[in-house]
Amino acid sequence: MDKLAVVPVNGKNPMNSKKPMGQRVKEFVIDYKRQWEIQSMIIPGIIFMIIFCFIPIYGLTIAFKSYTVIDTLDSAPWVGLDNFRIILSDKYFWDAVVNTLGISFLKLAIGFVIPIILSVMIYELSGGRFKKIVQTISYLPHFLSWIVLGGMLIAWFSSSGMFNEILLNLGIISKPVNILLDANKYWWIATLSDIWKEAGWGTILYLAIMSKIDPTYYEAAKIDGASRMRQIWNITLPNMKPIISLNLILTVSGLLGSNLDQTLVLMNSQNRVKAEVINSYVYRMGMTQGDFSYATAVGLGVSIVSVILLISANKVSSKLNDNQSVL
Repeated sequence: MDKLAVVPVNGKNPMNSKKPMGQRVKEFVIDYKRQWEIQSMIIPGIIFMIIFCFIPIYGLTIAFKSYTVIDTLDSAPWVGLDNFRIILSDKYFWDAVVNTLGISFLKLAIGFVIPIILSVMIYELSGGRFKKIVQTISYLPHFLSWIVLGGMLIAWFSSSGMFNEILLNLGIISKPVNILLDANKYWWIATLSDIWKEAGWGTILYLAIMSKIDPTYYEAAKIDGASRMRQIWNITLPNMKPIISLNLILTVSGLLGSNLDQTLVLMNSQNRVKAEVINSYVYRMGMTQGDFSYATAVGLGVSIVSVILLISANKVSSKLNDNQSVL
């Protein structure tokens, strides 16, 4: 069947016609009056966003000024791009970038896959009560702060801690060592401890999607003789594709971000060379050393790169999903 043609009316395409601004405003007012009770509920949220999200954007001008605590945003002298030039020549900043990317890529390579595997394993459990127990145990670390978990890790990794006792009894090491003092092991400690804390919580969205899958798909697959692994590969995972793509886009956009709470708890003077990430570096430069202009410039640069990564990841994802974007 041929596609319906759009016939121009008075030289204008009716599909592209736009209403006058006055008419659109009038329709908005009419709709708002009809639903004013519901529409008014969003007003506090809008006010909150304006006060705490949009007005502070003006503070980004500090990145282009030489700001001190005795200045105001308007009185601080402009220095242009000097702060960004300092960043590009700062060795310690680039060390923090390397650490951030190294830890983030490890978390992406390992931590992104584990919640998917864990959610599929939980979904395949047959016992309802046992499934709830497993879910609860996997969620529990998420609700503990890094202060608590960090204290546990510091105790476990100490020279007299649990891990040293296990390694000594297995004959892997001959004398106890404080594992957290070894800078070369920090990336793995940060990655695995973050996965331990967040993997269970990351299964929530996947389990919600899997609960919406039509069970007749599995029944038809069983009739055709498909094994459980074949059902997972051909039914479960394809139905999870949109949410997996969305999570991947958000994870890629956050590659330059890192868990500040985790870093501040686990970092010490011995492992700082491998533990210092961009967020902790910004915190140290801004809050500890008082160089607010430099810290703001670093934060602004990271935000711009993160937006670029977000857009790029979304473009790649849409290409892999038949030009259908999940954002």
